[in-house]
Amino acid sequence: MLKFLWRWLWRGAALFVAVVLLYQLWLFAHIWWWVDHNPSTSAFMEQRLEVMQDKNPDAELYYQWVPYNRISGNLKRALIAAEDSKFLDHEGFDWEGIQKAYEKNQKKGKIVAGGSTISQQLAKNLLLSSKRAFWRKAEEAVITVMLERMMSKRRIFEIYLNVIEWGNGVFGAEAAARHYYKTSAANLSADQAAKLASMVPNPRYYDSHRNARGLERKTGIILARMNQVQAP
Repeated sequence: MLKFLWRWLWRGAALFVAVVLLYQLWLFAHIWWWVDHNPSTSAFMEQRLEVMQDKNPDAELYYQWVPYNRISGNLKRALIAAEDSKFLDHEGFDWEGIQKAYEKNQKKGKIVAGGSTISQQLAKNLLLSSKRAFWRKAEEAVITVMLERMMSKRRIFEIYLNVIEWGNGVFGAEAAARHYYKTSAANLSADQAAKLASMVPNPRYYDSHRNARGLERKTGIILARMNQVQAP
């Protein structure tokens, strides 16, 4: 009986490992394809659309892909200044930023800072759900490593600029520029770019609270930092 049980345990473990490896291969294949093909959607976009259509079956996302050279340099620098000032230097993880975020969260007794890099955010948005779980954080790390090894910083940033959420159903730089300022992503001013960057941590809230307390202060801080960073 014990021998029989061990045999089934080994078979179960082997099956689990095989499933995990196949899933990693599936992720690898997607990232390999996106090296030179633009994603038409993301896991997070599909999740948001499902939530929106539960309330309104006719709901649609506002999304339009634009190439990197048609996105304002102001927005590129604003996002790096706001979200990941060491983007060009790290290999996917800002360990110092993670440590600072951990200490800040410990001090406040709740999560008030994330410490995620642009690469980590892209990994989550492209291929994972928003549900919090240990396995999801581990998978996020694996995808981040794949992105950094297979793509240039410019390509990572180009996809990031095109798929991040910027409002209720609003995704990507072009949709955000037209939604908030009735202009193209290429024509965003420094002030407009800084304000859009300040919205990224909580875009749906700021979409409906555009004069929220603290938003202008954050915008000013980002504006002051923009000339201290470089975009790929």
